[in-house]
Amino acid sequence: MKIIISEGSGFCFGVKRAIQAAFDTADREKSGVFTLGPIIHNPQVVSRLEGLGVRVLDNADATDDVRVLIIRSHGVGPDVYESVSGRGIRVIDATCPFVKTAQSHAETLSREGYQVIIVGDRAHPEVQGILGYAGQDAVVFGKDDHADRFSIKRKVGIISQTTQSFNTLQRVIEEVLPLAGELRIFNTICNATRKRQYETGKLAESVDVMVVVGGKNSANTRRLQNLCEAQGVSAYHIETAQELQPEWFNDAQTVGITGGASTPDWIIQEVAEHLREL
Repeated sequence: MKIIISEGSGFCFGVKRAIQAAFDTADREKSGVFTLGPIIHNPQVVSRLEGLGVRVLDNADATDDVRVLIIRSHGVGPDVYESVSGRGIRVIDATCPFVKTAQSHAETLSREGYQVIIVGDRAHPEVQGILGYAGQDAVVFGKDDHADRFSIKRKVGIISQTTQSFNTLQRVIEEVLPLAGELRIFNTICNATRKRQYETGKLAESVDVMVVVGGKNSANTRRLQNLCEAQGVSAYHIETAQELQPEWFNDAQTVGITGGASTPDWIIQEVAEHLREL
């Protein structure tokens, strides 16, 4: 059985930057270090950080003994910065630069009188953060939403969650264009996401089975699985090598592996090694 790992799999630039900031902080500070939400959507990495004393804080208003607060790569809205201001908490902002750009575009569009449309998953922390900059009339288009369910204004600006599918962004633009008198578009899908989706789709065309590695709560990892299935290939989403089932590969001559933006390289390599043993 031939095993091929997709190019561009594993940590993206923004996630690497946030992870490095968390481990560096854990090395310097011996107590009182928290991340606002899990640093990434990967339980194994979160567990390693917890072992070093970096705990997860669910709410910035919490009164735990917070000395240092790490903002994860997904970013946060302005209300979070206001909440910690003046409380003696040192903030380490590890927001991905691509996310910062999306936040900035949302703020500019709102200030200039545009209704902001965010293409993404409403429940995702990145989108929740961007909404804080997008104004009261902002709307979120998910992959299953259509323009007829929203009240679209004449002056509209469209941005995207950085890990969103380009096809979904394109569809939303096509639906909104006939309804808007003025339309501004910022393609805020990050370069790493575009490359990962392209390479994954290309690999899925040439293998019998795809294994998609990443956290079960990782939206961009689930999107990779959907992309593979759209190519007509069986695709299995796992977090660790222990989840692999031999029967998935009974008739497979070639197996492709891809990983989400928050999947460590060492987990991808473990999956590949386990497949070789199978």
